[in-house]
Amino acid sequence: MKLIFFVKSGTVDISKYNIKDIPGSSGRLDVISRCILSALTTGNNLEENIQIWIFLDEYGTFIFDSDLFSDEYFPKNEILLTDFFVEFIKKTKKREKYPETPLDAVKYSNLSIFDAIKNFVEKKYQIYVLNENGMDFKEVFEKMNSKDKLLFILGDQSGDLLNNKELKKLNLTNLSLGNRSYLASSTIRLIKMNLQLLI
Repeated sequence: MKLIFFVKSGTVDISKYNIKDIPGSSGRLDVISRCILSALTTGNNLEENIQIWIFLDEYGTFIFDSDLFSDEYFPKNEILLTDFFVEFIKKTKKREKYPETPLDAVKYSNLSIFDAIKNFVEKKYQIYVLNENGMDFKEVFEKMNSKDKLLFILGDQSGDLLNNKELKKLNLTNLSLGNRSYLASSTIRLIKMNLQLLI
């Protein structure tokens, strides 16, 4: 199974980044780091065949592919990952190769989230938008099999993405994990856990 998550943020700003106050000095890049760890790792190990695309309004699109990282060197805690990600963003903006970081396998793209979604529609991915008002995930998951290619789109912190007209025009399936609101990182873990149970 090929599994991809899309996460978007319009708040991330690393211009005043300080490792001693990551939430307050990065525009909540810590939330993004938590999502990356939830997607790519289980416990202390990297998963296989999972990508997470991070769409940052101010900095571009960053593609993390679990198969491209070293299990030994990938930063598996939130503080380390955030610090290396900040280095990588700065390096990308300056178009420099150094300093090297454990995240150098990350791919950078100028694709917007909507263009990226359209690309995956053409690649015949099953695409789902996480939305509390969507279909019950169990009904959908029970019809899946291990050869499926799945893309899950998580809303941003503001909720603007889920209400975006361009997203609605794509007529994608809305999927609900229940009536409760979950953090994006928890949503990712729940999706992975339920896929393992039901497929």
